[in-house]
Amino acid sequence: MALSGSAVLAIWNGIKPEAEDAFVSWHIQEHIPERVGLPGFIRGRRYVAVSGNPKYFNFYETEDAAVLSSDAYVARLNAPSAWTRSVVSNFTDTSRTVCTVAFSHGLGDGAAIMTLQMSTSLEKADFARNLGELASRLMQAPGIVGVHLLEGDASAGGTPTAEKDLRDRPDETAAWILLIEGTDAERLAALESDGPLSDALSIAGANADLRQGIYSLQYSLAHSQVTTTSK
Repeated sequence: MALSGSAVLAIWNGIKPEAEDAFVSWHIQEHIPERVGLPGFIRGRRYVAVSGNPKYFNFYETEDAAVLSSDAYVARLNAPSAWTRSVVSNFTDTSRTVCTVAFSHGLGDGAAIMTLQMSTSLEKADFARNLGELASRLMQAPGIVGVHLLEGDASAGGTPTAEKDLRDRPDETAAWILLIEGTDAERLAALESDGPLSDALSIAGANADLRQGIYSLQYSLAHSQVTTTSK
């Protein structure tokens, strides 16, 4: 479906093998419900890699970017639980970007998502327009249910926090992120049958530093579900 709200927190991470079971349980039982329950958060989703790295991709839809620097959110970042401390210290290859939604098209949710991290030398408006034209073509492909363009803000979310200090190195960020939702991973892979998407993105103005992956949905939770359960 079209993304809810005007901002997204996009996160990729790996996890040390010995901590993977703990990560999966923690994410579902504590972390995502905790985050999604905060004011201004709308929904959280977690995906696992079918192809590409790091292994996990998750993102949170929020009402606006200000939610991701709000007092309530920063307070949580600075007061990690014991479980959070144990799990996050085993994260690897973390990329974390506060984004604004440049455009979002689609109806319904897909079971898989293709993520494309990129940069451009074009003006923002020109790049977004070119990708909007590409998105219109992608939406006509069989099994594609949504295409979303996110503009990253490298200056947002850079404040040191107790939770960030647990990770093994500073988080990477993405300048632009294109998300393509499909009914399954095979449909997303089939987008390459008419030529690599990297070629189409290059024509649209993307630089050569493209990072691509296909991920399968594992878990999704909406703010309304958390608040209803807690009543």
